[in-house]
This record gives sequence, structure tokens and C-alpha cells, in this order.
Amino acid sequence: MKYRTLGRTGIKVSSYCLGAMMFGGIANADHEDCIRIIHKSLDFGINFVDTADRYSNGESEEIVGKALKGRRQNVVLATKVHGAMGDDPNHQGSSRRWITQAVEASLRRLQTDHIDLYQMHRPSPDTDIDETLSVLTDLMRAGKVRAIGSSTFPVSEIVESQWVAERRGLARFRTEQPPYSILNRSIEQEVLPVCQKYGMGALVWSPLAKGMLTGRYRKGQALPESLRVKVFPKQMSDERNLEAVERLIPIAEQAGLSLTHMAIAFVMAHPGVTSAILGPRTMPQLDDLLSGAEVVLDDQILDRIDEVVAPGTDAGPMGAVYTPPAVTQASLRRRPLPDRTAA
Repeated sequence: MKYRTLGRTGIKVSSYCLGAMMFGGIANADHEDCIRIIHKSLDFGINFVDTADRYSNGESEEIVGKALKGRRQNVVLATKVHGAMGDDPNHQGSSRRWITQAVEASLRRLQTDHIDLYQMHRPSPDTDIDETLSVLTDLMRAGKVRAIGSSTFPVSEIVESQWVAERRGLARFRTEQPPYSILNRSIEQEVLPVCQKYGMGALVWSPLAKGMLTGRYRKGQALPESLRVKVFPKQMSDERNLEAVERLIPIAEQAGLSLTHMAIAFVMAHPGVTSAILGPRTMPQLDDLLSGAEVVLDDQILDRIDEVVAPGTDAGPMGAVYTPPAVTQASLRRRPLPDRTAA
């Protein structure tokens, strides 16, 4: 396993990061099986584990906490905050009020006294970024958090957070966690270059494009039964994605690689990427991912991939990506009609 510096924090992390989203009721409710997957990953040399309070409503953090007993000091532990944790409207977001509650709950579930990397899971347009950075800075000074980061932030908000941190003398985001795969390359345009400019580590999620790059989803074939199909039916059946997969499979075969291994090696080839987040649900899935750890793509293969999905572009839609209110709320895109009832 190769190790890289996490941004400019000086922390060394494995090039593979074990993502824990699939641990818990959402996908694998067998705690002992999940713990075995975590232990095997650590034994392989992975020292970086990423979860979130929202994953299975805290169950993922609980599983990770149990798995790291006796091994915590050798693991760089990352979690995230922002998503709703119940019906209370204040049990979500990026406010000081919520973050100070949420971090304590995460620490309890993880059975630890500190979090190595605490990340904002998504932006919060209704909260000033200096409010968020201020409370995160306090948590760092209290020793509860070692470093802070963002996840799936637009490049404008990444830059703004850096400027606010400098102006206010606050801790700054040291990492960004964006989606990145052969099928979804838009972050190559600005996000990755900006991360490099500000010395931020990039922890890329969904390098297999939610499973599209495993070879299970083929053009002209019935979609397999899976959680991804239920949650993201449009993406998993999108013709542009399926057509791209059909063109990528021969490239992998001619290189003597599985599509999965080629896909993971592709994201690791970008100099701006620190770690690729792997999200296995089962032990066989983990074994397959780990078996490709030494794969490195040469320029010829990368050039052929570029011909299928051009640099900086997406082959098809990507689910779970942050869409700002300016797009999702019609009232922010339309001028109000004049009040014709006024005298």
C-alpha cells in the first residue's frame, strides 16, 4: 500500500481509503461481517477510514468504533456532519448549535476522544461559512478534531472558505471530498486544480461511478437488482453511461485488467488525488478491490480513456451531487410578478 501526505497537514494516509457508507442497515446490517472487512483492510495496510454520522443514522460510526478498539492510534479516522439526524429541523446543517452537538454524538459512537478529519458533508447556503469555520476552529483548539475538510463543495465555495479562513484567522479546510470517476470527470476543470493550489488533499468518492464501472451494468441487458438501481435508476440506465462502459471494457481487456481495477487506477493517476474511497459491502468486493492495488496505467491507456470520456466532462448524470438552491428553487430563478392589486 502506498502512502501520501493529506494535503499539507503532514498526516500520511493510504492511497486507498476505506469508506464505511455500506456498513449498517442501509446495505450490510451484519456488524461482525463489517468489522471483519474493516480489520482485513487495516491488515492490508489501509490506515484511512471515512464514515459519516448520517450513514445508517449513526450505525456506521458505531460499527467503525467497535472495529477500531485496540487499533485506533494507527488509523486516520474521518467522519462527516451536515445531513439530517432526525425530524428536528435543527439536527442538521452547519450551524454552531448543531455541530457542537453532532461532534459529541460522533465521538461517542466512534468510541474515541478525537476525530482526525472532520468534514462538512455538503454546503449550507443558509449558514455563513465563518460561523461554520469558527466552531470547527474551536473544536480543533479543544483537541476534539485534528483537521477539517469539505465534501462535494462547488469550487466557488471552496475558494470562499479559504479566503474567509485567512481574513478571520480561522482554521481552513485541508481536504475536499468530491465525486470522481472515468464517467464523471468534471472536477478536473476546477475543483482538483483549486485543491492543488490551496494545498488541499482530495479524497475522491464513487471511483466506480456507483457500480457502473464494475461491468455489472451493460447496454441492452436487464439491470441487476441492487441498491444503486433503486436509489439512482436514471443514472444506472443512462444511455451515455452504458455506451461509455461498452467502449471502456475492451480497453481494460486489452490491457489485461478488469474494468474495476482500471477504473480505480484511473482516479489514482491524477496528481491532485490523495486517496480513492472504496466502499465495499461484502468481503468478496473488498478482496477484488485490494487485488488491484498495484495497478498503474500507462499513458497509452489513459489516452484511450480520454477518447471515450473527454477530460473535464461527464458521460452522464451523477446522483447525490450537490445542487445549489439557485438551481433547485424556482423562486430564485424567476422575477416576482408585479402586484397588480395595488392602487
